[in-house]
Amino acid sequence: MTAERFTKYYETPARVTAAVRHHIWIAEHATPLQQPSVTGVGPTSVTFERVEGRAARPEDLTMLAELLGNAHGAAWTSDLRSAPLTTPHRFQDGAAFGDYLGPRQAALRRRLAQGFLPDKFALDTMLTLLEKTGEGPTAFYKDCNPRNFLITETGAVYTVDTDDLTLAPLAYDLAKLIVTLIATYGPQPEGAVSAALAAYNRAAASHDVRLGATGRERLDDFVALHAVLTAPYAGRNGYCHGWLPGHHRPRGSA
Repeated sequence: MTAERFTKYYETPARVTAAVRHHIWIAEHATPLQQPSVTGVGPTSVTFERVEGRAARPEDLTMLAELLGNAHGAAWTSDLRSAPLTTPHRFQDGAAFGDYLGPRQAALRRRLAQGFLPDKFALDTMLTLLEKTGEGPTAFYKDCNPRNFLITETGAVYTVDTDDLTLAPLAYDLAKLIVTLIATYGPQPEGAVSAALAAYNRAAASHDVRLGATGRERLDDFVALHAVLTAPYAGRNGYCHGWLPGHHRPRGSA
């Protein structure tokens, strides 16, 4: 690491290859998202341009929702128009990033084993909800949490940690940002979420009118899924505001 660069280390060369491939895909197909440039690649590391900025805060939600809507609309127009949510998305070299259902079905089953779901009935309820949301135009998921945005003094927004991509429905990643902002800063005003969704829909629809139809009920379904999927991280990574209302606490938690 130097004053101008930041080096991130990975467990295997395959993880390095995937991280660089995903970075390139976003730069090509999700052009509204600005990323730090890759300046070097090693066997188990990637070096990036160093960007100084702060993490996202609640007052940034509407602006970031618009950014995500534009990014998802651009990716759909460029590469995901015919991509089904149920099939991994192939790159030109034959590699792929994950589909929507498979990785999350496996993760929900792990949450039951870890005690973050109370019983098999709760697991079946969440799996059914996941299946219900697995339709509609295809976007991508890159884990939008507050730390994965850097906002500079000039107001420029950089997106970081784009190592792992999967397919996802429109607004699924917006719901992740909402959940993690709540976990980081506490409950947000009801109007803030509605304003963010409206901004997202307007931005997505600017690429194709069919992309601007995500309703509040669907967003709330995504929020419920993220509340379970992010449960192991409560109390870590700045998520200090406990569980979302109605979310089951794991066995043995305070």
